Amino acid sequence: MGSIPKTTNFFKDRPTFGFDIGNGSLKVMQTVNPGHGKPRIIGYGTTTFNASAIKDGVIVDHETIAKATLKLFKTDIIGDITTNRVIIAIPSYRTFTRSSTLPPMADKELTEAVELDAEQYIPLPSEDLYIDYSVTGKTAEKTDLFVAAVPRVIVDSQLELMQILGLETVGVQTTIDAASTLFAHDKQHDIPAILIDFGSLSADITICDKQTLVTGTVSGGGTSFTDLIRDKLQVSQAEAQIIKTKYGLGPSRKQAEIISALDPILQQLIKEVKRMIRYYEERYGSKRTIGQVITMGGGANMPGLSEYLTSGLRIATRACDPWSYVDTHGLQAPSSADKPMFATAMGLSLLNSKELF
Repeated sequence: MGSIPKTTNFFKDRPTFGFDIGNGSLKVMQTVNPGHGKPRIIGYGTTTFNASAIKDGVIVDHETIAKATLKLFKTDIIGDITTNRVIIAIPSYRTFTRSSTLPPMADKELTEAVELDAEQYIPLPSEDLYIDYSVTGKTAEKTDLFVAAVPRVIVDSQLELMQILGLETVGVQTTIDAASTLFAHDKQHDIPAILIDFGSLSADITICDKQTLVTGTVSGGGTSFTDLIRDKLQVSQAEAQIIKTKYGLGPSRKQAEIISALDPILQQLIKEVKRMIRYYEERYGSKRTIGQVITMGGGANMPGLSEYLTSGLRIATRACDPWSYVDTHGLQAPSSADKPMFATAMGLSLLNSKELF
């Protein structure tokens, strides 16, 4: 493709594609629901850019990312992206989330009450935030809510980039929401689950029981794992990356040293997951027991990670292969090592466009 695609009126249900801007990388994907069977991938691609173009989730160098995007669409798309209507992802580690309970009230009053409540726990003025909420439970006595807020500067910096590229932004989701949308296509999505989405520098944790109920974030992701292996084994960054993806925590001559290097950061992850499970059980009761842990994202492809977490959490853990949820329709799929990195872009692409309006 020579440029960003232009709007087309050919489709009755105007399509969208997912656009995931990570720490130094871009991933895009467009899928279509054929009405039966798995969603079908129309096009996808990924490229890299200088990570300094983003600071604390805010795009500070639009030109660098815009150039990388144009190159991606010109030379690196597998298949085709047929629309300029885009759904973007906001990093969950930069969002504020909270489960809340309020008395029954009209929708307008509820919105105002959510904003007032948010001011009590978010260290930013409400005018500097985009605030959204979903109702997770409702009785005659109370309304249970899941509230999410994100600094406007982060969202606005991405909206500005989309405008520069000539793209029409029709939806904004957190990376956690994208993970939940993706998990809805899993054969065991009806079993309460903990989703752990490993990004480059952090891991987003979600307790999902048909909807997002509890969220959390801990420092440490795929790049962090590589750095720790590099420092422990005294090897180059490239060698550490190969060791991580080929051996990871699994059996190897350096297994003990690798486990020693990664153990502190993974134990912190396990501690946070256990805390969230306690909170979930206290708030929502234990009738719906969490029965699985699903890892996803670029950092989830490390051998031995599922076994490590299964042992630490005493809950069966498995890695999510997002590509098992879709039909590539003859397109060349990425390598096994690269498949997990498309989890967010795929989750965004699978969002039903009718849910956007």
